Amino acid sequence: MSAMTMTNKISQDNPRAWRNPWVIGWVTLVAVVLLVNIVMISLAITTNPGLVSEDYYERGRNYEKTVTTKIAARHALAWSISADFPTSPVMNNNEKYRFTVVDKQGVPVSNGQVTASIYRPSDVNADFKVEMSEIVPGVYSGDINFPLKGRWEITVALKRGDDVYDFTRRVNVVTE
Repeated sequence: MSAMTMTNKISQDNPRAWRNPWVIGWVTLVAVVLLVNIVMISLAITTNPGLVSEDYYERGRNYEKTVTTKIAARHALAWSISADFPTSPVMNNNEKYRFTVVDKQGVPVSNGQVTASIYRPSDVNADFKVEMSEIVPGVYSGDINFPLKGRWEITVALKRGDDVYDFTRRVNVVTE
């Protein structure tokens, strides 16, 4: 074979780098990896769900103290909670969420301010709060309408005077 035809042919024996399949393969691989990284970085920037807390460092430093304080306060109150939440909530449906609170003597805990914070782990923009009202002494209720399907976290906080009691339940919202 002449030297002229060898330099134009894609072959492992070709001395020109851009005609060697190994060089072409490695350059293609590097280009694909760079392209995928560029796509992933742009997606991460444009679809940021904002799940990082603004004061993450301070909250992390005081985490153990906060948890210990919460547990001690919960034991001191000795309130019992019984939640009556729908098992399979449906997207875009108003559904009744109800819970009952009694103290250690079994007396209903009434006249509390109750807020349900509904948190979507995958998107901070979908989070919302619902004020719950007392329908009979110790029984609080509120309607929650989930705008999106998927996993949600409901944190209910009951505040009466200086006493605060909260609990969290996870729900999986489905479409009809």
